[in-house]
Amino acid sequence: MKPAEIIGSILETIIKIAIFIFLGVLIYRGALIAYDYGYRVFTEAPVSVGEGRIISIEVKPDMSSRDLGDMLQQKGLIRDSKIFFLQELLSEYRGKEAPGIYDLSTAMTAEEMLAVMAMQPVEEEEEETIAIPESEVEELEIVDEDPEGTSENNVIEEEAVVEGGE
Repeated sequence: MKPAEIIGSILETIIKIAIFIFLGVLIYRGALIAYDYGYRVFTEAPVSVGEGRIISIEVKPDMSSRDLGDMLQQKGLIRDSKIFFLQELLSEYRGKEAPGIYDLSTAMTAEEMLAVMAMQPVEEEEEETIAIPESEVEELEIVDEDPEGTSENNVIEEEAVVEGGE
């Protein structure tokens, strides 16, 4: 072998090794970024702890989840709109965000914000009335509030005595 061939084969080997090292580092860094991104999708903490700030937002009927994520990021409710998009895509509230005005807190997670925005309006329950004939009741007292805060609303303190009973 000539010296030029030896030098050529050594250089070729060095270049191959350098390319393999470069590809290995590139794959390793890509895997770290992908892992971090995936981890944050499922464990993203709220922007602030404790009480947080209450911020009002308006969800419009034609808003996509990407637009919603961008708006939440601009208002300071989330850190990354792309992660919010993936969280919405993978959540049980996907596509259920209802148009309206919402008060959200910086102490809420993305999942909690989605739950608030997907919540159906609560219909008021009708009060249930019970008619007890006076002939069947000696004394009946209904208490709405307990001074100690331990009893439920509308507790009957004295038992009704039914005719023919004790």
